[in-house]
Amino acid sequence: MRVLLSTYGSRGDVEPLVGLAVRLRALGAEVRVCAPPDEEFAELLAGVGVPMVPFGRSARALTTAAPPPSSSDLPRRASELIASQFDAVTAAAEGCDALVATGMMPAAAGARSVAEKLGIRYVYTTFQQLTLPSPHHPPLAYPGRPFPPEVTDNRMLWDLDAKSINALFGEALNTHRASIGLPPVDNVRDYVIGDQPWLATDPTLDPWQETADLDIVHTGAWILPDERPLPDELVAFLDAGTPPVYVGFGSMPMRASTYVAQVAIEAIRAQGRRALVARGWADLALIDDRDDCFVVGEVNQQALFARVAAVVHHGGAGTTTTATRAGTPQVVVPQAADQPYWAGRVADLGIGTAHDGPTPTSESLSAALRTALTPETRARATAVAGTIRTDGTTVAAEMLLDAISRERPPMSA
Repeated sequence: MRVLLSTYGSRGDVEPLVGLAVRLRALGAEVRVCAPPDEEFAELLAGVGVPMVPFGRSARALTTAAPPPSSSDLPRRASELIASQFDAVTAAAEGCDALVATGMMPAAAGARSVAEKLGIRYVYTTFQQLTLPSPHHPPLAYPGRPFPPEVTDNRMLWDLDAKSINALFGEALNTHRASIGLPPVDNVRDYVIGDQPWLATDPTLDPWQETADLDIVHTGAWILPDERPLPDELVAFLDAGTPPVYVGFGSMPMRASTYVAQVAIEAIRAQGRRALVARGWADLALIDDRDDCFVVGEVNQQALFARVAAVVHHGGAGTTTTATRAGTPQVVVPQAADQPYWAGRVADLGIGTAHDGPTPTSESLSAALRTALTPETRARATAVAGTIRTDGTTVAAEMLLDAISRERPPMSA
């Protein structure tokens, strides 16, 4: 069996697909992954021996560009992304039995169109539930397209969401569909999501409330096991004193927080703690040469988070899940998209605190840390860690391969 996995997005969109790819291969499938052409994604896939098909622009370059892309640029960028997706996925999907897509909406729309043209199974996956229509929560607004403040009914908001997505991406998608002989799509969002989308999140962290309108398969989070040892210099720092507080913001450029490293280190020192700073896409750095701070680049977070006193982060689904699995208290400083949701989940579960807004001060972050570093928060985080599932990729891989097997014609005698 051959499976193509496709996404366009940051590390949080790519790494879960790599986890699924590893599990599919272990079950005997041939797998390849379409992803942005960033070097770190290529290295990630090369490290597990899964072929990568690069497409589109560098996700890091696009995310950290100055000035950031404007809302008026979205349709043009979507058209470029859809075109590159059509080209890359069409070539990569030849001979495949199924295509699993996630990431940005226009990229997934292109992927589904290719699957439709080739007549192969398509599955849409999301790593947070806020892209799935439900009367129980509102949709995420696209940049520059806020919902009217007077509209508070979730069903009406989801109707507006569908119209917004059509306005942003419909023309580009249907132009490319016509070029390969496919009819136009009236509702881009519902076309992308399909009849039975997969929600690849942990049920404890991200509980789904059933709705009559959508048949959700909640697989559990897709976790890529990380066996890499921590660097010797980092281990020496960890061993040299009490557990430090980790601070890192992943793929967030942190434009509104130019001095976020200084703010974070001051807040951590105010709690009498050492600091461990992750560079990330914001390229954070140390503020002085005192020996109570250490900076790291790409590192095994699964191993590291088990050795720190708390994790200060942006609230990406992957980082939130990793910290929760480790039983480590969290301070979430949400920047955009689904991150306020994850911050709220951390606070609701009592496993950490949600910072109010994306731009911390030394005082506000210090106050959040005071709560996160209490014995009560640590005890709650330890208890919740024991409920986090680790079988999400197994559930998804077995389900997909079983479906392919059922759809294959029987072998002739």
